[in-house]
Amino acid sequence: MRTTRLIDESLFDSVDPPRLAGARCSRCGTVVFPRQASCPRCPAGLMSAHALPVRGRIWSWTLQAFPPKPPYRPPAGGYQPYHVGYVDLGEVLVEARLAVPRAEIWIGLPVRLTTLPAYHDEDGTEVLTFAFRPDGEAGR
Repeated sequence: MRTTRLIDESLFDSVDPPRLAGARCSRCGTVVFPRQASCPRCPAGLMSAHALPVRGRIWSWTLQAFPPKPPYRPPAGGYQPYHVGYVDLGEVLVEARLAVPRAEIWIGLPVRLTTLPAYHDEDGTEVLTFAFRPDGEAGR
């Protein structure tokens, strides 16, 4: 049986279906991801847990053509370039991997949250991270 775990459980509000865990300021309403203890916009706001929307649109993107700095771990087959971008979830921009082929990426593309393998631990456990894929249901 193959086992899996999340790359960082604090990033997720739920896993099945995936949902990211942000925070909202009780004073000014600012939403952040990942969660943090204090508001970046106002000095007195208390941050509370806030599940982020699962659908958004690509705001900007690029090709990650070189391996990221640690703690990144390359997969068993070695580093392979991948797309990364900012996804506009309406109340916050989230930087994420994009599970979208190059020919299909465009600014404004409707996307949906998903998970994908980041790497495997030494014991074979598949470590999952979050990403966004094209949302075939958008506009329906």
